[in-house]
This record gives sequence, C-alpha cells and structure tokens, in this order.
Amino acid sequence: MGTSKSSTGPGAGVSLVPPWADPPRDDAPPVIGDPAADEGQSAPEPPAADPKAAPARFRATRSNATRFARSGDTDALRRSLSHYVTSGYGGSRTLTRRLSGTARTAGRLSSLLGSAPGGDAAALRDRIIANSGNADAILNAVVEAVAPTDGTQDTEAARFSVHTALSDLLGRFPDADLIALSDAQRDFVIERYTALDVTNRFLLDVGKTIRDKAPDAVTAARRARQVREFIQQEIAAAFRAVRAKGRPVDSNGVSVLVRDALREAFTVFEDYTS
Repeated sequence: MGTSKSSTGPGAGVSLVPPWADPPRDDAPPVIGDPAADEGQSAPEPPAADPKAAPARFRATRSNATRFARSGDTDALRRSLSHYVTSGYGGSRTLTRRLSGTARTAGRLSSLLGSAPGGDAAALRDRIIANSGNADAILNAVVEAVAPTDGTQDTEAARFSVHTALSDLLGRFPDADLIALSDAQRDFVIERYTALDVTNRFLLDVGKTIRDKAPDAVTAARRARQVREFIQQEIAAAFRAVRAKGRPVDSNGVSVLVRDALREAFTVFEDYTS
C-alpha cells in the first residue's frame, strides 16, 4: 500500500474542487421566516462558480520545492507550501474544500474506532477477532472499513494515510483496542491521519520535483521525511488552535473539527510569504 505515483493536479481550466466536495459553508439557502427576507430585502447572490485551475499554477510551488530539495532549507519549504495553497489551489478556503474527503474519512475513522458495539463497528470487531495475531490483516480490515477501494487517487492516498496512522498509533500505544480507543488515542490517530493525508496530497502534486532535484535518492527520502514532519507539526498546532476555541471532539463533531483544523493550517501556510 503506497502513494508512489505523482500527480500534476488538474490541468488548466479544470475546476480545482471536485464535484463531490462539500459546498462552501456560507452558501446556505435563506431561512424561511428570516427577517431580512420578510422585509423584502434582495435575496443573496448565488455562490460564485468554483475556481478553475490556472496554467502553470504550481510554478512558484515547484521553484521553491527545488530550492528545498537541493538545500533542505525550511524557509524554501514554507514558501513552497504558501504558493501551493495560494496559486496552486486558489487559497485556504478552496484547498479546504478540495480536501473535504479528508474530513469525512476522519469522521468515519473516529466513529469506527469508538466503543459503540453495533453496525459497522461490530462487523469490524468480528474481522479483527478473526485475524487476531495478524497485525497487518487487522490494519487492512480497518482501512477497508474506513475507505473501501474505488480506484481513485484520493481514496488510495486516504487508505495509505489511515494504514500509516494506525501503525503509528500501535507504535505509541501497543495495547490499544482499535475499536475502543481512549480519547487520547483517538485524538492521536485522527491528527496523524489528517497530517499524513495533507502530506500525501502535497507530495502527489510536488513530490516528483523534490525527488528529481534532490542531490541523490537518500537525500530525496530525507527531504520527504522533512516534509512529513513539518506538516505534522503544523497540523498538530492547527488542531490545538481549533480546540482552544471550544470545538467539540466527539465522533459526530470530528469531521467539522478536521475541516476547521485544515482551514486553520492552510491559512497559516498562506501567510508564510506575506
């Protein structure tokens, strides 16, 4: 399971936001009985069309990624990430929508890793018991329950991220019960999955540049690890910032929590070059 193939992202003129992505948060229809509507005020304008991919939109991203690949300079990585968000995906709002699948998968992962005995969790427990003693089979069962294979690049990246996050979880908490995690364990795996999915998206779009421009294969692998560690730190900081605002962390709120943490992190990335 891996994400070795690179992507060039949507071509010029293609919508940056796939059709299955969540709609913008501020385009809800007016509420019946709203005072503004009752007083005859004009209805809000329909939401703007999704932004289209501009030609050479990753040029600045890859230029700075080249500097990072050659030198390991963290400032170059910051600039690359900033351009990735701004010119690559049209800003933090659009990139958050582009990765709405990350938030949905995180919510499903949290739900399955809870303690509720019924439904999908019960079926997953049966598969885990049937594969007891085979750690890889157990992880694969969770991955399949959370993100069933559908042949898309996004899902394959999500499956890799879930598998790696679960492996990291068991490395830190060897005795963890995967479908009855403590709050601390669930927080760990959700944050780690989110960071990995953001990293994988960035490396799918820009990883080839880093591999090609690094002095050698060993350095290229080191640079990829630097990217993972840097994004992991920033995503963790974003989760802390969102939780400090009082965001609920129960299973029902996890998708919203992750979406808000993504927006927080991408806004920080945007500001790296300001």
